[in-house]
Amino acid sequence: MGSEGPSPVIVHVTGFKKFHGVAENPTETIVSNLKDYMKKRGMPKGLILGSCSILDTAGQGALVPLYQTLQAALSGGGDLESSNSRRIIWVHFGVNSGATMFAIENQAVNEATFRCPDEMGWKPQKVPIVPADGAISRKRETSLPVEEMTKVLAKMGYEVMTSDDAGRFVCNYVYYHSLRFAEQNGIRSLFVHVPLFLTIDEETQMQFAASLLELLASLY
Repeated sequence: MGSEGPSPVIVHVTGFKKFHGVAENPTETIVSNLKDYMKKRGMPKGLILGSCSILDTAGQGALVPLYQTLQAALSGGGDLESSNSRRIIWVHFGVNSGATMFAIENQAVNEATFRCPDEMGWKPQKVPIVPADGAISRKRETSLPVEEMTKVLAKMGYEVMTSDDAGRFVCNYVYYHSLRFAEQNGIRSLFVHVPLFLTIDEETQMQFAASLLELLASLY
């Protein structure tokens, strides 16, 4: 590698499959098409787009595949291991069907209170996501500069806001586990809520996802 400057940022991305009330999840489309979209657009210098995975919209029942996905990002790369493993960012996309804008989520809470059963039939109420972390009021925050990122994306013309409430459903559940995993492994994690394609069309959402990745690469 020599001294060619900083090693690239590796961004791994997840979306979700359909769930109760949302027959077609826009994040499945965004994440499935992201690699091709970025190739056409031109991958920015200093960015490697790693895995693009679609998660089941489920909590406890989908925990093993979630951790397999998170863990795979650390074990990939062989000789890049030592320097690059610290420059890994997870970006999780989830849908908020009532939203009118994009939301960059600053934190997750250690509480699972599902308003409807997840896709595996689990419907916890006021359950700690990670019992070892203590109370359901426990929060974990991303180490990424959410406010600053929101301002930059808004200047680009996107309808975007910072949020401190990722809900108490599967999105918050996954984000909490991911933030905990990121802290333990010296990497970073971010959750972004997107509206339905009816509210913000698919092309704009693809552009937003690409702009977000470019921004993450430029932060370093």
